[in-house]
Amino acid sequence: MTDSATAQESLEAVLKDEIIRMYQDVADHPDGEYHFYHGREAAELFGYDPAWLDRAPAGAVASFAGVGNPHLRSAIQPGETVVDLGSGAGLDAIIASWSAGDAGQVIGVDLNPAMCLKAQAHAATTGARMECRQGRMEEIPVPDATADIVISNGVINLSFRKRKVIEEVFRVLKPGGRLSITDIVSAKQLSQSIVNDPKLWAS
Repeated sequence: MTDSATAQESLEAVLKDEIIRMYQDVADHPDGEYHFYHGREAAELFGYDPAWLDRAPAGAVASFAGVGNPHLRSAIQPGETVVDLGSGAGLDAIIASWSAGDAGQVIGVDLNPAMCLKAQAHAATTGARMECRQGRMEEIPVPDATADIVISNGVINLSFRKRKVIEEVFRVLKPGGRLSITDIVSAKQLSQSIVNDPKLWAS
């Protein structure tokens, strides 16, 4: 392995740990000060229906740390199977489950097993049909051709291997399936000081 490849792996490991820590901190301490919008304020800013936020578990709303609203174009239908990449505390998965209904299925995927447990606990309080699987979006723990739709909210950009993530998304989608994602995109090359700052990745 080359020195540059070793350095890349080392940076990825640091960033992964910081990302897990940051979002765990938001979930555990939603009233804390962070360098990004979060909680109900962020969800309303991104166009989430206030009725959804009133209906959802307070903990899932308070821990929300997305960057947009994938539900604006998801058009989830009753009976569909939804995969939510980076499900966090579960708000997007719970909202998706309301549209998919009792005949549908929502599978959350999160790198942090503690967040999966939190998301499933939130879902259980509402009777939402949602399970969370611990895993990486570069290796989605879902069989081929499972999902009618894949949603994600501000997580694909956290991967160093975005092409691999998109390949995985298409692998788990059924023929004719669709995706609805929101994320942060930069129109210019970022400086190395920004790229190497874990706190700026976890935002």
